[in-house]
Amino acid sequence: MKIAIFHSFLDNIGGAEMVTLTLAKELNADIYTTNIDRDKIAKMGFENLPIYSIGPVPLNAPFRHQMVLWRFRYLNLKNKYDFFIIAGDWAVSSAIYNRPNLWYIHSPMREIWDLYPYTRENNVPRYWRLLFDIWVKYNRKLVKYYIQSVDKFVCNSANTQKRIKKYLKKDAQIIHPPIDTKSFYYNKNGDFWLSVNRLINHKRINLQIESFRSLPDEKLIIVGSYEKSRHFVKYADQIQGGLPSNIKIKNWVSKSDLIDLYANCKGFITTSLDEDFGMTPVEAMAAGKPVIAPNEGGYKETIISGKTGILIEDLNTKKLSQAIKNISQEPQLFKTPCQNQAQKFDTASYIKKIKQAIEETLATLK
Repeated sequence: MKIAIFHSFLDNIGGAEMVTLTLAKELNADIYTTNIDRDKIAKMGFENLPIYSIGPVPLNAPFRHQMVLWRFRYLNLKNKYDFFIIAGDWAVSSAIYNRPNLWYIHSPMREIWDLYPYTRENNVPRYWRLLFDIWVKYNRKLVKYYIQSVDKFVCNSANTQKRIKKYLKKDAQIIHPPIDTKSFYYNKNGDFWLSVNRLINHKRINLQIESFRSLPDEKLIIVGSYEKSRHFVKYADQIQGGLPSNIKIKNWVSKSDLIDLYANCKGFITTSLDEDFGMTPVEAMAAGKPVIAPNEGGYKETIISGKTGILIEDLNTKKLSQAIKNISQEPQLFKTPCQNQAQKFDTASYIKKIKQAIEETLATLK
């Protein structure tokens, strides 16, 4: 079976992009996207994948997202492939011409749905907010139109499943994202904590920084990639200014370097607001490391509080600092439970379930 995968853009590699690249590798599929950074893709261990650009898009929102939606709206490859996987949320317009298809949803576009108030308040200047409201309303209507051509809805977590039901009025099957657990290993609980996330404000990295500012004997390494758009750069510059000496930010690392950081860190910290799923905590657990996270979103589906880490109710700096102190006493006790939990999310299981979902979709359309 010849399969094509559609992803919004591949010029910055995060969790969603890793899912797309893994799918292409395991299914021998072709990827169609807009902007591509082949060097970053290769550094994450995905060389020689067939990746094609359907044309560039701007760096800055909302023009970036609108152009993705427009480019995929007129893409027609139905005579070249047997099946299509829509893996980038803004690529959903591709469903119009490219069927049979499956939409693997990381989240309904957060800017226009669950994070709309947060985005409006924190990322949109006051004088643009009326236009932003119009843009959101317009794109909600477009998305609801495009999804009528989606044959099957699949999502990454129960958290995302609830959003799909709430905002799109659709039922979706849960298939948790693939984690290459065999690539991660435990070496030691070293003298530093690790955080891996995009540098954007809803990841709440400022909470991590303030917590470690109050814990000068603890160290933190933040691996934080970010897009070159204005609001990404603004937040990255903001958090990198005036860092205490016990915190280091690495803007980009290769897959091998990242695996080494996981293997040698004391533990892992993530603070994202209502995370869709969260692949990095599972990667940390695959390396036998305890995870500290807010008790919300996808984290509740992967982290067992008290066994593989600590989930914090109503996250704040004080509670985060206390959790760091608690785990720092004996982080090695979490090793085996963490590794056992991570195995539930291995790539092999994901690919098996995706293949079944494709077969079920084709069967229902006969």
